[in-house]
Amino acid sequence: MADIFYLSHIKFGFGVLDELAAAMAGLDVRRPLVATDKGVAASGIATEVVRACGVDAVVYDGTPGNPTEEAVEEALALYRAERCDGVIAVGGGSPIDLGKGVALLATHPGPLAPYAAILGGIPKITANVAPVIAVPTTAGTGSEVGRAALLTLRDGRKLGFISPHLIPKVAICDPALTLGLPPHLTAATGFDAITHCIETYLSPRYNPPAEAIALDGLRRAVGWIERAVADGQDRTARQEMMMAALEGGLTFQKGLGAVHALSHPLGGLKEPVLHHGTLNAVLLPAVLRFNAGHAKEKYETMQRLLGLPEGVALADFFAGFARRLGIPAGLAAMGVPESCLPAIAKGAILDHSAATNPRPASEADFLALLEESMRP
Repeated sequence: MADIFYLSHIKFGFGVLDELAAAMAGLDVRRPLVATDKGVAASGIATEVVRACGVDAVVYDGTPGNPTEEAVEEALALYRAERCDGVIAVGGGSPIDLGKGVALLATHPGPLAPYAAILGGIPKITANVAPVIAVPTTAGTGSEVGRAALLTLRDGRKLGFISPHLIPKVAICDPALTLGLPPHLTAATGFDAITHCIETYLSPRYNPPAEAIALDGLRRAVGWIERAVADGQDRTARQEMMMAALEGGLTFQKGLGAVHALSHPLGGLKEPVLHHGTLNAVLLPAVLRFNAGHAKEKYETMQRLLGLPEGVALADFFAGFARRLGIPAGLAAMGVPESCLPAIAKGAILDHSAATNPRPASEADFLALLEESMRP
């Protein structure tokens, strides 16, 4: 049996931020909480969004690099104190995931943990979630159309909160908001989109529409990311990367794989603070080698799609591609200590993404993948 679900309302294109007020009116949102981070606030984008709201908006800009339970509760307190009635999540995946967490707890009793997917929380999330409008400012996470939020609990576990009710009611995808994004963030977030497309395509779940979308997203991302990195003002490249990221998000319902099973617990580390997209880029080659032979036809399809010469392995191609884009050469270069690897491997086994890797992975397998990715 297949469970295929597409209900996202997406406004896409240069200038669609001007349609935000109409989207709010359609959802009867009159007092929104604008959830963002300090980087987006400093860039002036949060001010643009507040202006586009056309009503008084409350701004929360305290989202950390990996959103935490503490930050969700802090934003929730502001939401309640200001009598907000909806969330506008502005930024990359972190503010959008935080916004989903606020919308959940605004209408469901806390704490967060009981709603985590691996703790049986999916059916506990009802349609009563407060409305969320997502305004992405990077091209990578796909959270603007995704049904999940990744949040780090007080005990350090980075868990997935998954429900169709967490899909933002409207996604305002304006590529103009990504113009000028620094090269390193363009590369890292773009690799996040690449990894989403690859892992969802390789997932064994049956969902041909999602696989077609994933392949189109992969083609766009690989074809345009170098231009976007080289010239942050390239409007065509920015538009294509935003579409690739959106398509990666649309395929999440098919499940991810070992890359994300590892990057989620790594992202839960308090020190060092690790960027999700960069982690995915570093982990991807080792996982592609691990899965080779377990999805032979799909590997061949991706090789043809990317125009790779015969004999060039996907893992080697993406390892070289990441180096050309300035991605760090391994987890060690990102500051990951060897001592944390066994705990990360244990966390990967428990992560919801592990179940849809095309090749089942044991704790020992995950540890070996981490060790391979330390200094590739």
